Amino acid sequence: MDLRKKSIIIQQVTSYYTYNMKKFYSIIALSLLLVSCGSSENGSVSQTIESGNLEAIRNMKANLTSELNVIESDLAALEAAIASLDSSENLPLVTTFEVQPQVFNHYLDLQGNVKTRENVLLYPEMAGTLLSVKVAKGDRVSKGQLLAVIDNGGMSNQLSQLKTQAALAKTTFERQANLWKQKIGSEIQYLQAKAQAEAQANAVLQLEKVLAKAQITAPFSGVIDQVLKDPGTVVSPGNGSEVFRLINLSNMYIDVDVPEGYLGAVTKGKKVGVYFPVLQDSVNAVVRETGNYINPNNRSFSAEIAINNPNGSIKPNLNARVHINDYTNENALLIPQSVISENAAGEQYAYVAELNGDAAVAKRHIITTGKTQGDYVEIISGINAGDLIIKEGARSVKDAQAVKILN
Repeated sequence: MDLRKKSIIIQQVTSYYTYNMKKFYSIIALSLLLVSCGSSENGSVSQTIESGNLEAIRNMKANLTSELNVIESDLAALEAAIASLDSSENLPLVTTFEVQPQVFNHYLDLQGNVKTRENVLLYPEMAGTLLSVKVAKGDRVSKGQLLAVIDNGGMSNQLSQLKTQAALAKTTFERQANLWKQKIGSEIQYLQAKAQAEAQANAVLQLEKVLAKAQITAPFSGVIDQVLKDPGTVVSPGNGSEVFRLINLSNMYIDVDVPEGYLGAVTKGKKVGVYFPVLQDSVNAVVRETGNYINPNNRSFSAEIAINNPNGSIKPNLNARVHINDYTNENALLIPQSVISENAAGEQYAYVAELNGDAAVAKRHIITTGKTQGDYVEIISGINAGDLIIKEGARSVKDAQAVKILN
């Protein structure tokens, strides 16, 4: 037999031996697992459950978990041995990324409503017929501007008469005062003239105040949102006789209920991101004020967030999604949630690729997680800056298994 044929036969025998050794190790491990689980299920597990002894059930669960961990460790050791002995082993392909400290801002997501303190219905202060309406819906008005006039029932004529009488009383008093300075007339005449002049002046002022109620004026600057009564309508003070709705859209805020657990985190001056789903628009704002009262019904306190509304697109009672910054870490270690798994003991872990020359080994690291924002989780312990975290392929590798890094 020539040398080339001998070489081919040796390679085939070696490959067959390696393949069967791997099958042999796998069969042994699987048999151990089946025997362990089978004996437990057929015998003691069912008997322990039927006994109803909670402590015994918990002890058996702990024992089985310990056995499972030992079996997994043995399987990992066997896989590592196979990988080291078999140069033809196909290594799992993985991708990694390096963990680096970065700024992490956590936001509390809440639902809020847009409000304004300058959203009022304007009522008449005098009963009568609405003579004229000076504005229309959508008009911008200034504070003190005349909006409507109500029939005063002839009181304007009474005011004219009172003003004439007041003028006469004033003239009479002035003349009587001059005479009194010259020691002409009696003091009582002087005092009577003075009292008459003051009484007439007060009567004019009083009637002017009453007549002012026949006019509806703007209490603040804003926009006429509704004109609720037409000229000729009989109006009177009280519910049902509102004439206008006046709104100021430049002084808007969002009112939101914050759970009491965030009392120390959500304070005045905190940065806030606001999103309006209807408008598909976002704005940045800050917390203007926080409440000092915990609502016993929902265990929350109120927070007031001032917002700018330059183009008037934000309306009262508009729904808003509020993101309040309640936590910041300047040097946080973040990894995707997709690379985190959980073992039988309830511990979270991720795989770190440890380089060994040209090769790499996947090492399971038990981790402690912090806050979550989006798809990323803050790592409190178990992973250090600079570690290579296995991303693609993290669900298919095992502890201490050799891997091949694609990136």
